[in-house]
Amino acid sequence: MTIGALSSSESLFLNVKPVKILVSLNDPSTKSYASAISKKVDCTYSHAVRILQRMEDEGRVISEKKGRRKEIQLTEKGEKIAKPLGEALHQMNF
Repeated sequence: MTIGALSSSESLFLNVKPVKILVSLNDPSTKSYASAISKKVDCTYSHAVRILQRMEDEGRVISEKKGRRKEIQLTEKGEKIAKPLGEALHQMNF
Protein backbone atom coordinates (compact mmCIF):
# COMPACT_ATOMS: atom_id res chain seq x y z
CA MET A 1 0.00 0.00 0.00
CA THR A 2 1.33 3.39 -0.90
CA ILE A 3 0.66 6.50 1.09
CA GLY A 4 -0.47 9.41 -0.99
CA ALA A 5 -3.27 11.90 -0.90
CA LEU A 6 -6.12 10.89 1.38
CA SER A 7 -9.54 10.24 -0.03
CA SER A 8 -12.45 12.29 1.28
CA SER A 9 -13.58 9.38 3.46
CA GLU A 10 -10.07 8.80 4.84
CA SER A 11 -9.57 12.43 5.77
CA LEU A 12 -12.99 12.51 7.44
CA PHE A 13 -12.36 9.51 9.67
CA LEU A 14 -8.82 10.46 10.66
CA ASN A 15 -10.18 13.40 12.67
CA VAL A 16 -11.33 12.96 16.27
CA LYS A 17 -14.71 14.72 16.15
CA PRO A 18 -16.09 12.79 13.14
CA VAL A 19 -14.96 9.53 14.73
CA LYS A 20 -16.61 10.43 18.03
CA ILE A 21 -19.82 11.39 16.22
CA LEU A 22 -19.89 8.11 14.32
CA VAL A 23 -19.21 6.10 17.48
CA SER A 24 -21.84 8.01 19.46
CA LEU A 25 -24.43 7.25 16.77
CA ASN A 26 -23.65 3.57 17.31
CA ASP A 27 -24.44 3.98 21.05
CA PRO A 28 -28.12 3.23 21.69
CA SER A 29 -28.19 5.68 24.64
CA THR A 30 -27.33 8.63 22.37
CA LYS A 31 -30.22 10.74 21.14
CA SER A 32 -30.01 10.75 17.37
CA TYR A 33 -30.24 14.41 16.48
CA ALA A 34 -27.52 16.95 15.78
CA SER A 35 -27.81 19.12 18.91
CA ALA A 36 -27.62 16.12 21.27
CA ILE A 37 -24.73 14.63 19.31
CA SER A 38 -22.82 17.93 19.32
CA LYS A 39 -23.15 18.15 23.11
CA LYS A 40 -22.05 14.55 23.61
CA VAL A 41 -18.88 14.96 21.51
CA ASP A 42 -18.19 18.52 22.69
CA CYS A 43 -18.35 20.42 19.42
CA THR A 44 -20.50 23.21 18.11
CA TYR A 45 -23.86 22.46 16.57
CA SER A 46 -22.80 23.88 13.20
CA HIS A 47 -19.63 21.76 13.15
CA ALA A 48 -21.64 18.63 13.98
CA VAL A 49 -24.13 19.41 11.20
CA ARG A 50 -21.31 19.84 8.65
CA ILE A 51 -19.75 16.53 9.71
CA LEU A 52 -23.11 14.75 9.61
CA GLN A 53 -23.80 16.16 6.14
CA ARG A 54 -20.47 14.81 4.89
CA MET A 55 -21.27 11.43 6.43
CA GLU A 56 -24.67 11.46 4.72
CA ASP A 57 -23.07 12.41 1.40
CA GLU A 58 -20.76 9.39 1.78
CA GLY A 59 -23.59 7.04 2.71
CA ARG A 60 -22.51 6.49 6.33
CA VAL A 61 -25.67 7.99 7.86
CA ILE A 62 -29.20 8.79 6.80
CA SER A 63 -31.44 11.50 8.18
CA GLU A 64 -35.20 11.69 8.46
CA LYS A 65 -37.27 14.70 9.46
CA LYS A 66 -39.48 13.89 12.47
CA GLY A 67 -41.46 16.91 13.54
CA ARG A 68 -39.03 19.76 14.12
CA ARG A 69 -36.03 17.46 14.48
CA LYS A 70 -33.95 15.61 11.96
CA GLU A 71 -33.11 12.14 13.27
CA ILE A 72 -29.81 10.64 12.22
CA GLN A 73 -29.14 6.91 11.87
CA LEU A 74 -26.14 4.90 10.81
CA THR A 75 -26.42 3.00 7.56
CA GLU A 76 -24.99 -0.47 7.19
CA LYS A 77 -21.87 1.16 5.72
CA GLY A 78 -21.64 3.43 8.79
CA GLU A 79 -22.15 0.56 11.23
CA LYS A 80 -19.29 -1.40 9.65
CA ILE A 81 -16.84 1.34 10.55
CA ALA A 82 -18.43 2.60 13.81
CA LYS A 83 -17.85 -0.60 15.80
CA PRO A 84 -14.09 -0.95 15.15
CA LEU A 85 -13.60 2.79 15.65
CA GLY A 86 -15.46 2.56 18.97
CA GLU A 87 -13.22 -0.30 20.06
CA ALA A 88 -10.13 1.69 19.03
CA LEU A 89 -11.31 4.74 21.01
CA HIS A 90 -11.96 2.53 24.01
CA GLN A 91 -8.44 1.12 23.76
CA MET A 92 -7.04 4.67 23.63
CA ASN A 93 -9.24 5.75 26.58
CA PHE A 94 -11.04 8.53 24.70
